[in-house]
Amino acid sequence: MQKIAKVLLVLVTLFSATFNSNAQEWADKISWSFKLEKVDDTHAFIVGTAKLKEGWHVFSVNHDPNKADLTGYPTKFIFGKSKDYKLVGKLQDGIKAHPVVDELGTSLYFEKTAVYKQQIEVLTDKTFDITFDYAFQICDVNGCIFPPDQTAKLKGSGFKPTAETIEEAAAIDTAAAATNSNEKGASDTKIQEKQEEVFPADSKQDKVDVNLWIIFFTGFAFGFAALFTPCVFPMIPMTVTFFTKQSGSRRKGIINALFYGFSIIVIYVTVGILVTVLTGSSATVYEFSTSAFLNLIFFAIFILFAFSFLGAFEIKMPSSWVNKADAKADKGGFVGIFFMAFTLVLVSFSCTGPIVGTALVQAISSGSIAAPAFIMGGVATGLALPFTLFAVFPSAMSSLPQSGGWLNSVKVVFGLLEIAMSLKFLSMVDLAYHWDFLTREIFVAVWVAVFAIMGLYLLGKIRFSHDSPLEHLGVTRFMFALTSIVFAIYLLPGMWGAPLYMVDGIAPPRTHSEDNFRFVKGNPEVEGDTLFMRFKNDMHEVGDGSILVFHDLEKGREYARLANKPVLIDFTGYSCANCRKTENMVWTNDKIRSILQEQMVIISLYCDDREALPKEEQVFSKELNGTLKNVGNKWSEYQIKKYGQLSQPLYIIQDVNGNDLSEPRGYDPSVDGYEKFLQKGISKFKKIK
Repeated sequence: MQKIAKVLLVLVTLFSATFNSNAQEWADKISWSFKLEKVDDTHAFIVGTAKLKEGWHVFSVNHDPNKADLTGYPTKFIFGKSKDYKLVGKLQDGIKAHPVVDELGTSLYFEKTAVYKQQIEVLTDKTFDITFDYAFQICDVNGCIFPPDQTAKLKGSGFKPTAETIEEAAAIDTAAAATNSNEKGASDTKIQEKQEEVFPADSKQDKVDVNLWIIFFTGFAFGFAALFTPCVFPMIPMTVTFFTKQSGSRRKGIINALFYGFSIIVIYVTVGILVTVLTGSSATVYEFSTSAFLNLIFFAIFILFAFSFLGAFEIKMPSSWVNKADAKADKGGFVGIFFMAFTLVLVSFSCTGPIVGTALVQAISSGSIAAPAFIMGGVATGLALPFTLFAVFPSAMSSLPQSGGWLNSVKVVFGLLEIAMSLKFLSMVDLAYHWDFLTREIFVAVWVAVFAIMGLYLLGKIRFSHDSPLEHLGVTRFMFALTSIVFAIYLLPGMWGAPLYMVDGIAPPRTHSEDNFRFVKGNPEVEGDTLFMRFKNDMHEVGDGSILVFHDLEKGREYARLANKPVLIDFTGYSCANCRKTENMVWTNDKIRSILQEQMVIISLYCDDREALPKEEQVFSKELNGTLKNVGNKWSEYQIKKYGQLSQPLYIIQDVNGNDLSEPRGYDPSVDGYEKFLQKGISKFKKIK
């Protein structure tokens, strides 16, 4: 009751403070003063000091805003645009806040005295005005007061910025004036086209649907592949015979077979839904799927599955589970058929478990909350469909190959593929945490060896202890062996920097190499361009090395202002396969390359970058429902807050002040479509210049 009463009191005081403008009961509880503390010729701190009456407190800037309705609101300074100065970082507490834990949670606030600091960079050598609003809430044991926003004014003088900084301020002033003209009467900062849009309004939803269907059919491929394992394939004729002989009539046999397939799908989809429920929101799934711990676990799981397929041991369900399910299958009717399907799932687990586990890992690592359910639906459909079809058309079974040693060869091939795919997860951790031990050369070398061994194994040149002697080589086996060896030869030049478009997004990028990419590096070195040379160390090579991008949002925008170019914001990730495909196949296309090099500034924001943020930037994020701990968290929050989604790649063209000149564009390998997207953004930028 005490908690409810306090919440009601907070809501009542918020209501009265908002709608009773004459209520100045807070004025004698807190007094504010502001000053400008000079740091050097171009930097200063705006310092706000609050003196509080005994028993009252005001909140820290780091107070959890998610608990605002229960405990109080964090203090904020709200600035408009200015050509005379720009903000550096965020508002900070000037002294240490007092943490208090009670029945409503943990609060961070100040008693008696509160100090807040906001750093600025001065862009003028003249006297200038600083005007901003500040919002705060004060509370005592009886309740809270939320005054209306107040306005503070300061004057600054005596600063000596460089000529380049003054030139930058002039560029900001020109761009801001043009932006204000374009935004007159608009309710937000986005520039909207009235006639033609880069994407229709419903394209975002279509994109999500397409991705989920791709996940579904990926699962279908996994399920169909599981069919050709020693635990599953021999069960097809046994199961089909049961439905055709024991059902009494063809019609009933077909109905029973359909229900059998439906039961398999229900069992697998239920597992997918449980995984979805356990992983939580999309933001949580993304954070979870890009963590070092989880990806190292995935790497270990894939290696474990590989050893199982290669015959080191078998992964089995407990025999008690199998016996109980088998006993219930004897009951008959639809209940018995359901438990027949359940028995199939349990008995075949030693073969299907690694495949199903691989599918689930792929789904979770996609970052989509619905992916586990979709991929398990695909797995189940791929596995159940042949059983159902052969039960409906039993004569078609005559076309099936006989069981034999080739089924074990399928397991070995799967095991070698698991070893190759395991490196993808190890590479994701290496890139995101900047460990730099799994270079492109090592990754490609392992893949060359794996696929060469696979080819030799299929040709009968390598045998495992449980393999039968290969008396003759069939055409199908030979073609698989040939494909594997050809793929190994295709990969070989990649160790010396050659492009490998077939494995883009799986292998580390070409720039992640032992020799710093000297073999094929082709970025433009414009030694005579002083602006380029000034920012050169802040740029990073992507694609074939000819495309340079910023990773720092503010640095990239600063360069764009001085170069007077539009900005291409690239929400990307080290684990994003489609991002690498775009960089290597679209950005390096002759139509696109020159546009990106000469007419745009690219800022690539890695949403899975695990580099730790400075302590002062590790604040609570409502969008991520947690604390911002690393650079990836920061860009994930920015993407969700501004565009309402967390998916990569996502491309947006902006002006130098961060105003959008285009609709967000997701992955699309069309070069012509990408060129049209870029040209529209550039055209808009030229209109507001």
